[in-house]
Amino acid sequence: MYSHGSESLINQAREIQEPELQRFHSRLVKLLQGKELGHEAVDSLQRLHIILSATKYTRTLPPELQGSLQSLLASPAEQFQVLSSAVLRETLPLSGQEGNYTQENFIQLNNHAAALVLSQAGSRADLSSLCAQLLRSLESRQSDGPAASLTHTLPILNTVLTHSPDCLTEASFVLHSTRLADHVTLMSKKLVDWLRYASITQGGGAPSGGFFTGTRSRQPVPIAELDGTVSGDFFTVLCVGQSFTEDQWMNVYSFSMLRHWLITYRSVSNGNTTADTANRLQLSLSLSLSHSFSNDDRSEVDGSVVSMVSATSSSSRLLPPKERLREKAFQYCQRLIEQSDRKAHKKTDTDLQKACLVEAVCILDSVCGEDAALVFRAFPCIKALFGRLSSDLSFARVLLPIAQFYLNHGEMAAVDCESVWNLVFGRFPAELFDHQFLAHEFLRFIRLNLESLQLRVPQYSRSFPNLLKFLAWNSPAVVDDFVDLLPSLVTAGTAVELLHTLLDLPCLSATLVLQVRSTCLPISEPGGRGLLSLDAFRSQSFRGLFLFLLRGEAGSGDTIDRLSTLHEMLTETADWPRVVQCAQTVPVLLHIFFNTVIAIADQKLLAHLVQVMLERSSLLLNIPKYNKEIHRVFSRHLLLLCKLHPSLVVDQSHELLEFAGATANVYSKEEIYTHVVWVLGEYLSGSCDSRCSVMLITSCFETLEAVLFEITSSAPPPGADCPVPRVVTSLMSALAKLASRSHDLIPRVSLFLSKLRTVTRGGPVAWCSDEEDLVAIVTRGEELWSLLKAPGVAQSVLTPPQPVTTPQWHGDTNVAMPLQLRALTNLTHSQ
Repeated sequence: MYSHGSESLINQAREIQEPELQRFHSRLVKLLQGKELGHEAVDSLQRLHIILSATKYTRTLPPELQGSLQSLLASPAEQFQVLSSAVLRETLPLSGQEGNYTQENFIQLNNHAAALVLSQAGSRADLSSLCAQLLRSLESRQSDGPAASLTHTLPILNTVLTHSPDCLTEASFVLHSTRLADHVTLMSKKLVDWLRYASITQGGGAPSGGFFTGTRSRQPVPIAELDGTVSGDFFTVLCVGQSFTEDQWMNVYSFSMLRHWLITYRSVSNGNTTADTANRLQLSLSLSLSHSFSNDDRSEVDGSVVSMVSATSSSSRLLPPKERLREKAFQYCQRLIEQSDRKAHKKTDTDLQKACLVEAVCILDSVCGEDAALVFRAFPCIKALFGRLSSDLSFARVLLPIAQFYLNHGEMAAVDCESVWNLVFGRFPAELFDHQFLAHEFLRFIRLNLESLQLRVPQYSRSFPNLLKFLAWNSPAVVDDFVDLLPSLVTAGTAVELLHTLLDLPCLSATLVLQVRSTCLPISEPGGRGLLSLDAFRSQSFRGLFLFLLRGEAGSGDTIDRLSTLHEMLTETADWPRVVQCAQTVPVLLHIFFNTVIAIADQKLLAHLVQVMLERSSLLLNIPKYNKEIHRVFSRHLLLLCKLHPSLVVDQSHELLEFAGATANVYSKEEIYTHVVWVLGEYLSGSCDSRCSVMLITSCFETLEAVLFEITSSAPPPGADCPVPRVVTSLMSALAKLASRSHDLIPRVSLFLSKLRTVTRGGPVAWCSDEEDLVAIVTRGEELWSLLKAPGVAQSVLTPPQPVTTPQWHGDTNVAMPLQLRALTNLTHSQ
């Protein structure tokens, strides 16, 4: 993981002794107290950081060194700011200084000092105290305008609110509730001022040209849009210029924290609710009449610059601070959406447009969730944005928040959302399955809205063939998401097809790899070794098989008719890392699938699933250990299904007997074969299902008898191992159980068991290579033979009636035996 030189440095840092470390601390203190800090100080700080970060335990530095490092946080050289902050984050604060956030902490706050302050907040109480102090620090600057340290206060406040959204509410325990409301109100007013009334001219000014280009001849240059045109509206984060003024920087910082502030602001009470409602209704009425009032809507905080081009209605001045901030945030986001339609000259600006669109749509979604009246104002803009971006999947990260907006507010606005869901659940997984970051955001979107999607989006449950492409391509990264999502995809209508799709997931993974390679590799490579699977993928004769795997929606069929042909074509993909990783997730998902389907399926569907398990046990892609794992999962859930619904054995008796009668299954599928034999012997009984006739029991007996006779009278086929002893004993026990229910079959079982004992006395046998296993088989046969000598006892032991097994009489306090035992215990024990 590390280079040889890096490992050497780390080992030296770990092996340093305490006396040497103390001498190093003393030298560093003297070095940092010098007037000028040079390369030696940099090297020493880097060495100290390695020593602190390479050890397991967090250290405490001497107070003199700690103080010197804290003073470096305000150094004019950013290199020393970075090093001192990094070193202090690896140490424990001095005793009594934990969570000590004073006014001085914020006066000289910079990015690196802010990171240190945040890292030393070790608990939610510390975060609440820090949040309260940050809000309190705004009070002294109410009349001073934006101060330099606020450019660092806002980012750290945003980080605090992101990590702990409740800390704003909990801060009321640090500040008096009235004071907290005042600070929150002040913060909201400042955000309104910075968002809406920042300067619309560039900072510093630009030369006007000519010989006389002194300071007095410099004229203010207006802010430009991303396409180079002069901006005619208020400043936003998508405006460009040679330099920015202080309030323009605060505009950028305010927008970056606006969404988190609006979310946490909901929990803080500010003003009378009735008055807020009345003002909101008044605003809605005013906006419905006119949007073109020219009255000045200046912020309540001094120093604002008003954009006369897009001045809003004077009715917003009547709103309380929370509602006013919401209105200004709405206007700001609408302007960002308008600016995103401009053609940017640089690629970085195009990426910035996409990022701002994501944030703008999320903010609009948030404010519309708080005020339903804004939904009807926002939807025309959102609908036009979707129409403009839906054909370009490079805007997929923007289209997801738009889908969230439609999901949250589409029903209220009575708009048709089908085109949105066809895009999200159709083209997204089909064409963008290999975009890892989008996969994470897409699956997170589904997890956060799972209930709403199940109720309102019919495409969701039918889109599992598409959704599973994310899992087939990014198995290790998204398996946790699908563990949570899979139960929502299991319905009575999709269960059978979903089971087939899960079993074919490694095939889907291989097909996706082939699809990507087919677009990258040339069709023919002279002199090179081609992939047979890639040739098959490109062949028209096999195109239908791969298209079925790549289908985007359920309902076109359960599985592939030529499944064995597909597995044969994909044989060489069985050792591809992506396919192997995908195969490792299938058993986990199958457990979740069966645990879910048991709760929702009727007996007819369960019978169909049993049939699928038997069929697909021999139709799996040949991946090492994959088949055995799938057989183990099938075996476990076959037992659970039959235990919950014993009549399934009678319903599927033909399929079960056909599977149990194939001798080849004894050698290739011993796990599931053993359990099939066990359920036949256990539940093929008249007490479990009245339809179970003597003829059915006899037919099952003859089938199992033939298999047992065949595997114990000859050597295993070439290339196969000897039968597992558990298979032999399971067959013997099943025959004994069936004979105990039809006494005419007892002589046949007894004859076989007696012959088995005679044959094994003659020495080793070809069908069992281990002597201990042979002894165990013979012992089991003798026990069953002895038991069948008394048919009545055999039936009660091998097929006990239901009251004997449930409830357990020895533990029932309502019968006489426990009472007698307790009475005897009391008599025999001294008082």
